[in-house]
Amino acid sequence: MKAFTYQRADSVTQAATAAIKPGAKIIAGGTNLLDLMKLQVETPSTLIDINRLPLDKIEDTPDGGLRIGTLVRNSDLAADWRVRQRYGVLSRALLAGASAQLRNKATTGGNLLQRTRCYYFYDVTKPCNKRNPGSGCAALAGFNRIHAILGTSEHCIATHPSDMAVAMRALDAKVETVNGEGHTRVIPIGALHRLPDKTPDIETSLKPGEIITSVTLPPPPPGIQVYRKVRDRASYAFALVSVAAVVDSMHGRIRSARLAFGGLAPKPWRSPPAEQTLVNASANTTTFNAVADAVLEGASAFGGNDFKLPLTRRTLRSVLTELTRA
Repeated sequence: MKAFTYQRADSVTQAATAAIKPGAKIIAGGTNLLDLMKLQVETPSTLIDINRLPLDKIEDTPDGGLRIGTLVRNSDLAADWRVRQRYGVLSRALLAGASAQLRNKATTGGNLLQRTRCYYFYDVTKPCNKRNPGSGCAALAGFNRIHAILGTSEHCIATHPSDMAVAMRALDAKVETVNGEGHTRVIPIGALHRLPDKTPDIETSLKPGEIITSVTLPPPPPGIQVYRKVRDRASYAFALVSVAAVVDSMHGRIRSARLAFGGLAPKPWRSPPAEQTLVNASANTTTFNAVADAVLEGASAFGGNDFKLPLTRRTLRSVLTELTRA
């Protein structure tokens, strides 16, 4: 690990002002950043600790939603009775992530901004456009079993690793930010993460010095909520395919649906055409196959991850069957 300076922020604007300097990084739980520093994937010259800032509250909003501070720990968020009762898909997604020890440290903002778990991104001896722009993507012709099949480019096929972000995408969360001048911004979660295109090293729409202060959830949508995660082992493993689903149905007919996917793309993935296919449709195999076709439109596998195509279909069919039988 390379030497760095360390400072504690006394205010949000102070932290944002300090973060705009080249080589500066915000640290809260550090569950991802510290690993990357040990491997010298990240080599910050300054760490700005924001743990003392008053951003660790979960509060009701006037419209019946929730505002979640960026420093709320994953364990606390999953256990909050309002989240468990009204946003079950989020609680289940959080509990499906990492280990209990990591959830006790990991924060809401840090979870959203964690970086990919691509093997080649973590190995500084291998080419990676995300880590070293212009060097190439070793995963394209390498070991790409865990990699994306949607939203990729010839420059990067890495996936976003968050479970929490997938559930928040299904819930239409909004991310609140502030910069060093005190200007605030609200970003729909679907616009927070960027697809790789030609610049996979630019992973989010955050501007230099802009930090996340909270995430707001609108009132819970109607219907039953489920988070299904398919992975190599029962715990401490990232998703091969995950589905966050909210489906409102009655007597075998679907009235509304939200579907978000993890493990398939460089960002939490939603398919409006797939959701629209479900509206006013009968809950049957024909409908579910049509939904899977819409989700996987334009999908491209790279050899090692070919299995994700049928796995996505089976997982989605299983989730929809469960939700429409309840």
